[in-house]
Amino acid sequence: MTKRVHVAVGVIYRQGQFFLTKRLASAHQGGKWEFPGGKVEDNETVHQALHRELQEEIAIDTLAMQPLIEISHDYVDKQVLLEVFLVDQFAGEPTAQEGQQQGWFSADQLSKIDFPKANDAIVAKIIDKGL
Repeated sequence: MTKRVHVAVGVIYRQGQFFLTKRLASAHQGGKWEFPGGKVEDNETVHQALHRELQEEIAIDTLAMQPLIEISHDYVDKQVLLEVFLVDQFAGEPTAQEGQQQGWFSADQLSKIDFPKANDAIVAKIIDKGL
């Protein structure tokens, strides 16, 4: 039976740019760019998980978030359920906390970036919304 992972994802958006980090080579889908976030633990809501993950991964505090898209995707080795939120109100300056590459990218650049396959729908939604 394939493992199903519930993930809270933050699309960090400021002044027409999106903040991304690059997955460490040792991670699942290593070497690909991603929108920050992480696993939802059993004892927390998706909002709590996203707030915690963004504090841990990129050192920001979320002030507001709006649902963007929900994605269910099957990889060979696992299934993921991504609950994705647009985070355009936050305190602090996003900075990768695990030594990985980071950057701000325009919506046009997103379609040229190497993401895990499950993220394709996020990019399509961003472009569709005209962000």
